[in-house]
Amino acid sequence: MGEIIQLSDEESEEIDKALWEYDKEHIKYRLEGSIRLGIRENGRLIAGLNAYMSSFRILYIDTLFVCKEYRRKGYARKLLTETERRAKELGADLIRIDSFDFQGKDFYIAMGYEVVGKYRCEEDGFEEYFFVRRI
Repeated sequence: MGEIIQLSDEESEEIDKALWEYDKEHIKYRLEGSIRLGIRENGRLIAGLNAYMSSFRILYIDTLFVCKEYRRKGYARKLLTETERRAKELGADLIRIDSFDFQGKDFYIAMGYEVVGKYRCEEDGFEEYFFVRRI
């Protein structure tokens, strides 16, 4: 059995490409694109969202953040609503996002996102939730 090694950047890219070649046997189309939105208030960036198209018409939101003093004022709702609109333009029909229990769990539920999975880490005292929303 082979030895475990630390991959170089080039080797890591090689593995990514090999996985993509395998995936192409199952994924008959690929949509490209990303959404990167922010909100400025008095010249300061106070909120932002980063998302990208993944396989099977799924937009994955990897970051949604609002500065603490601006929370519960509609900024996240505004970003998420605009993201859903733009996701449709990119060809997405599903949005996926992950959230810890101390982050936006209740917000995503209120926005119509469905919990499709979760796990609890007793040792560190958190839960992580996995959400989707058909658009």
